[in-house]
Amino acid sequence: MTGRRRPTFPRPFPGVISAAAAGAVLLSGCGVLPGASGGSREPVTVMTWAPDRSEDINAVKMAGVPAMAQTYARWVNDTGGIDGRELKVLVCDEADTPLGAERCAREAVEKKVAAVVGSYSRHGQSFMPALEAGGVPYIGGYGASTEEFSSYLSYPVNGGQPALLAGHGQQLSRGCERVSLVRPDSIGGDGMPPLLNNGLMAADRPASTDILAPLDATSYDEQATQALERSDGGCVTAVLGARTETFFDSFRRLEPDGEQVRISSVLGSVSQPLIDRTGGPNSPFEGAYVTGWYPDARNARWKEMREVIGKYAFGDNRIDPDDTAVQTTWIAYTALRAAVRAIDDEKVTPGRVVATLNRGVEVDTGGLTPTLRWRFEDLVGTLSYPRIVNTKVTFQVVRDGRLTAQKKGFVDVSDALTDAPRS
Repeated sequence: MTGRRRPTFPRPFPGVISAAAAGAVLLSGCGVLPGASGGSREPVTVMTWAPDRSEDINAVKMAGVPAMAQTYARWVNDTGGIDGRELKVLVCDEADTPLGAERCAREAVEKKVAAVVGSYSRHGQSFMPALEAGGVPYIGGYGASTEEFSSYLSYPVNGGQPALLAGHGQQLSRGCERVSLVRPDSIGGDGMPPLLNNGLMAADRPASTDILAPLDATSYDEQATQALERSDGGCVTAVLGARTETFFDSFRRLEPDGEQVRISSVLGSVSQPLIDRTGGPNSPFEGAYVTGWYPDARNARWKEMREVIGKYAFGDNRIDPDDTAVQTTWIAYTALRAAVRAIDDEKVTPGRVVATLNRGVEVDTGGLTPTLRWRFEDLVGTLSYPRIVNTKVTFQVVRDGRLTAQKKGFVDVSDALTDAPRS
């Protein structure tokens, strides 16, 4: 096809922050931080952005991302800061637009932040050049843009959609003889079948049937009919971002009585908040296979994050601890904390944060991910996504309205993250 835009992930990822840049979070003044002994060191200032209050009804909204960043800062500062350093968080609403993303990045550079942390934006082609020009690292973005997995200043904490798709092929290969993939008719969508097929073919399953869908449709009857006709006892997976719900509405409505085709997707297209909103145990997603980056939301490893939200979010209903974007923000700030501690007595600058991460500081996330490290030898190094260091995913299934572990622990998909499809 011709006339397509350059790749951006098609909204496979949940909610986002508003059309005007918000200011600094007022977390504390000068002097000694609670829990710190002696005088406090110089504060560390970072930025977190996401779309929030866009007037565009089709825009992603991720208000929980900056809210989680602010909550993390309140907790850290109340318990002595990062080794005695106050953490200051600036937030910016990138409005789910290229212009808004670039504006936030320029503001981060102008305000001399040490890093942009735990943010969400689909517009990496707009924000990443501005950050690179200012030398500001991007730590633990959600993974919603391809540039997060290619820029030398990006430090991702998950494998993004590539890892999810490669892992999803492995997950489906266990119980699906055939798979139909419903995906966006876009450049970003064109890269999905090879990754899914790599996972399928590793288990000697046939390649998926590729069904293209427009992203702006209000109904997917045509694609649902194709998927049903081609399923033949197999499985149907849809990766359409915010439109995934619309597709499965059409699919379940057209599904013959008494017939139940196994459905599936990846986190970001299907999430716990979406399952809750669409009926919980009576949701159309009941029984679906879902591939994620982290342990399921009820896993005990999320206990500390939930306790921090309970004590320091002050009832802020923007923060849903089951939301993958909120979870990613928590992990990103864990990485920042490790980097700042490793800098020790020196002033925390963007250059020192980059040098510390490149030298191989290890980030222990308490089992929410493998130990994270961004040395050259830790990178996957494929042509398409050279910055991925975390190639682990989790297999989940929707049971009684909850995403629960289908298989314990992580599954490594590094072999499926190749530049060329398997044959």
